[in-house]
Amino acid sequence: MPAVMSNPRKANGRRRAGRPMAEINVTPFVDVMLVLLIVFMVTAPLLTVGVPVDLPQTRARSLGEDREPLAVTIDNGGRIFLQNTPIGEDDLVPKLIAISNNGYNQRIFVRGDKTVDYGKVMQVMGLLNSAGFTRIGLVTDSVKKLPQAR
Repeated sequence: MPAVMSNPRKANGRRRAGRPMAEINVTPFVDVMLVLLIVFMVTAPLLTVGVPVDLPQTRARSLGEDREPLAVTIDNGGRIFLQNTPIGEDDLVPKLIAISNNGYNQRIFVRGDKTVDYGKVMQVMGLLNSAGFTRIGLVTDSVKKLPQAR
């Protein structure tokens, strides 16, 4: 009578040699995603700083806007920035016209450092107005309490 030998690797037919597992270990993936989430949560507020300017202070309330507005910034050295990008006076109006031709019709905010000459801020606002932009706003820093005039 021939002896039938069973393969010790088959173990009731559940496992075969050389066959890959069909399960994926997601624990390392979840660990990496949690670390990336924490990194982005910490760095995201630091990315919105923009051009550092010392804005004048007023008691005016902030305006509610649904979209992020365009900001033209004049720093304490008199340099002009469109959003966070430095731009020359001659290039400012053509760039803004190109942006408005792509459907932007919101207010343009001018952020001027309080040490910048008032004439420089007015010159930039005049450039914007001469190009047809009439919805221009000046940005100030809010103050909790101004001293009372006597």
